[in-house]
Amino acid sequence: MHNGTHYRTCHLCEAMCGVAIEVQNGKVAAIKGDENDPLSRGHICPKAVALQDLHEDPERLRRPVRKTATGWEEMSWDEAFDLVARRLHEVRKAHGRNSIGVYLGNPNVHNHGAAMTITPLLRAIGTQNRFSATSNDQLPHMLASLEMFGHQVLFPIPDIDRTDLFICIGGNPMASNGSLMTVPDFRGRVKELRKRGGKLVVIDPRRTETARIADDFHFIRPGTDALLLMAMVHTLFAENLVSTGAATGLVKDQDLLQLAALSFTPEAVASHTGISADTIRGLARQLATTPRAALHTRMGTSTQAFGGTTTWLAYCLNILTGKLDAPGGVMFTQPAVDLVALGALVGQAGHFGNRYSRVRKLPEFGGEYPSSTMADEILTPGEGQIRAFVTVAGNPVLSNPNGQRLDEALAGLDFMVSVDYYLNETTRHADVILPPTAALERSHYDLIFSMMAVRNQAKYSEALFEPAPDSRHDWQINLELAHRLERQRKGGKLPLQAELGWQAFKKLGPDPILDVLLRTGPYGANPGRVGGVIKPLLDKVLGILPERHPLKGLARLSPLNPQWQHMPKGLSLSALKKSPSGVDLGPLQPTLPQRLFTRDGKVNLAPRRYLADVERLQALLDQPEASTSLQLIGRRHVRSNNSWMHNSQRLVKGKSRCTVIMHPEDAQNRKLEDGAQVQVQKDGRAVVLPLEVSEDIMPGVVSIPHGWGHSRPGTGQSVASAHAGASINDILDDTETDPVSGTSVLNGQAVEVKVWQTGAQSKQA
Repeated sequence: MHNGTHYRTCHLCEAMCGVAIEVQNGKVAAIKGDENDPLSRGHICPKAVALQDLHEDPERLRRPVRKTATGWEEMSWDEAFDLVARRLHEVRKAHGRNSIGVYLGNPNVHNHGAAMTITPLLRAIGTQNRFSATSNDQLPHMLASLEMFGHQVLFPIPDIDRTDLFICIGGNPMASNGSLMTVPDFRGRVKELRKRGGKLVVIDPRRTETARIADDFHFIRPGTDALLLMAMVHTLFAENLVSTGAATGLVKDQDLLQLAALSFTPEAVASHTGISADTIRGLARQLATTPRAALHTRMGTSTQAFGGTTTWLAYCLNILTGKLDAPGGVMFTQPAVDLVALGALVGQAGHFGNRYSRVRKLPEFGGEYPSSTMADEILTPGEGQIRAFVTVAGNPVLSNPNGQRLDEALAGLDFMVSVDYYLNETTRHADVILPPTAALERSHYDLIFSMMAVRNQAKYSEALFEPAPDSRHDWQINLELAHRLERQRKGGKLPLQAELGWQAFKKLGPDPILDVLLRTGPYGANPGRVGGVIKPLLDKVLGILPERHPLKGLARLSPLNPQWQHMPKGLSLSALKKSPSGVDLGPLQPTLPQRLFTRDGKVNLAPRRYLADVERLQALLDQPEASTSLQLIGRRHVRSNNSWMHNSQRLVKGKSRCTVIMHPEDAQNRKLEDGAQVQVQKDGRAVVLPLEVSEDIMPGVVSIPHGWGHSRPGTGQSVASAHAGASINDILDDTETDPVSGTSVLNGQAVEVKVWQTGAQSKQA
């Protein structure tokens, strides 16, 4: 790679920050924010330095390794692919296709090559026992989008650059840079919000980094967000504040929602939530009477006992107050590669509950079972028991509830393979590890997070460094494994046509496919150049085709579609290469009703699965509030993204951030002192970590950050091990799930906190 400044997107969190990387003598000399990036505008967070750390980390695996009786040893790629394909085929042949399990971690969605090639790999494996980070994260949002708008990844995104009121519940964009809302430089955008006379309101059990810069902040008890939102819905109807704005005429079943909210008055929910009735009414009135306003919920509301219903109600509040599809409200992106429309075109808008898991009968979503039942499926004997496992860019031992049980389950497998460049808490159980190239050694286009950006944009980054000759990209590993598994299934040889197809696919790679997707997207070919010839013919063909013919769907995606004529044109891979800082495609625009994918073209305001859950919500309201247990919630730090980056010394140095935060009243009642080592336990499972006493957390609540716990033996990350911390998931119960969505309950589980004494039995303080 030539010396000088090179521009790309940092992929280490959801923010898509543009970075300018100085290279000298073949090495990274500096990483700064790219001031010309249209989305991040020069902002980067501390995680950007980890791009260099990951690239240069001597503990990052660079060649395949296999586990032997004497330790790990390197092997050739051909040997590794043959071994993995043969062993997986043997397990499948002996025990059936569902005897193989697959787990996909969230780094896959930061990598366009991996995202494009994971489907062929899954098809070649052929199992129904598929899992991912989705059910420990954003599944309630995907389910609400599917039920209400007809597509699982059609997310309503806050138009924060034009809003005058931003209400954030259970989210912390100051630390995350947005989550299901790609918003780099959140602090700067809040300053601009205030200059417009706007206001930021945060509701959370902890005074987060975002809450500290808010104009108004309200504590709320974990797991009661649905009560708050239902009371706000009640207020809108009771005070005649409902006005659906741009969605008028597109909304159905508004009367059913009104009936569902009838008994949830602000007075009824106040003591449960910890928020006064006057405050609840005030929040509803502010949202209704501020023309440009948006309500956004995230992890704290998703991963709880009422995650599905809470997310549905948040969507409802934006719709009832006229904020859907309105500038300054919540809008749908129109990305350059429109995966929403492409998915709908091929019948992949999403599905839920088509089948249920073998042991606990939990519903699938998009072909995946909830990750909380992985250990059940491995440990429970019988037909369909998982005996071999494939992980791709994931560390579920640290990210899944009851990680200790999953740890034990993985240790007993017949065979396991991991696509990962670290020996970590999960991959240490693998028989073979296949390490892909690092981020700076491959090209980058953000397919997924462009769909959630607060502004339409497109950016392609070429590889910064040439990969080592004997290395493989993620997409090459996925395709080679898929190809060899297909060969095994066909007796060692494929028909000539199929073989040629695989060879062409592997030679082509993801970038030419990306080019086609860009050229045929809404910002693609210039209609002025081709429209004179193609458009009359296209119109004639479309006129004689049935309404639901696939070609009609393709035409809707085409830049020739009149719906997209106001958008910039001429986008292609070569055009993006000429604009290394990215191309600004403008602010979010109204897209309804064309962007709806429901069968009747209506926004479904009262899906039946949510109405059925109102009875459970009423039962919560009828329960007495008194409880002696503490409720545990997670948290995130701006220097961390789950367990990804803890082997970067620059990110983990300094005061330990893996502490349990407790309110002074709770500490005093238990005679616990700030800085003391305490034991947090639940149902016989326990972790030990330092206590941080702070008024920034609500009484009755404690908080432990997510992604730590690097103390297990046999991992190859010395920096992470030296800053091990404790895993919150070692104590969380994997049987606690939201019955509506199947999402893991990661926030709001009851725990006890005790004094920890070394060499003696712990005692209750």
